[in-house]
Amino acid sequence: MVQTLAAASSDKGWLRSLFVQKVDARKDAHSNLLSKKETSSLYKIQFHDVKPECLDAYNGLEAEVQKKLHQDQDFPCEVVGSWNTWYGEQDQAVHLWRYRGGYPALTECLQKLRANKEYLEFRRERSKMLISRRNQLLLEFSFWNEPLPRRGPNIYELRTYNLKVCGTKDDSSHNRARAIKYRQSNNEAVGGFFSQIGDLYVVHHLWAYESLQSREETRNSAWRKEGWDVNVYYTVPLIRSMESRIMIPTESSPLQ
Repeated sequence: MVQTLAAASSDKGWLRSLFVQKVDARKDAHSNLLSKKETSSLYKIQFHDVKPECLDAYNGLEAEVQKKLHQDQDFPCEVVGSWNTWYGEQDQAVHLWRYRGGYPALTECLQKLRANKEYLEFRRERSKMLISRRNQLLLEFSFWNEPLPRRGPNIYELRTYNLKVCGTKDDSSHNRARAIKYRQSNNEAVGGFFSQIGDLYVVHHLWAYESLQSREETRNSAWRKEGWDVNVYYTVPLIRSMESRIMIPTESSPLQ
């Protein structure tokens, strides 16, 4: 009887937390609380919807420009990974960039690119191949791995979570920080990010798998680990919507 009352009280407390917002006095921004302190890297993710007949030409053009930017030490940016979507949005290219040095590095890079005639010509040529494009500026979660080059072949999954604004980002992140330990057995965790500019209250998780079958087995194994189900139970109510993309790295991508 006592256990039943305690369980009911616990459930009631959890249910109430979904509707009653607790406001805590904060002395710092959410982004400073959640992001890594030892680095000042800023990330940009790009989503380009490409005309189907132009995808191969687009990939070739992007690879050429990325190579030149990597070789030029004057530009404080680097491409982390480039992919084409396999399942999800079709004929879509996804690029993840890193700016070591944060917003000043981003500003410096943009100013130099605007003065680069070769890059401006690339943009004009690329625009003929695109249907639409959008981007977001991201910070890296403190409890995730830094995305580093890896050998392939791999497929990648980009899981995007749109969080409820009435929920708190750090509540969600606390659960995800505990949960990430369950998803390291096959070195599948690549990187975790949250948006700063663009669509807000958006979280991206990037995973790598040998195959779709490997993805299935890895995800199923997490459910057999004690504690994973509890983390999912408390995280799901904070999510408004979520999306999964299965992506294939381009030939020039550092993440293969």
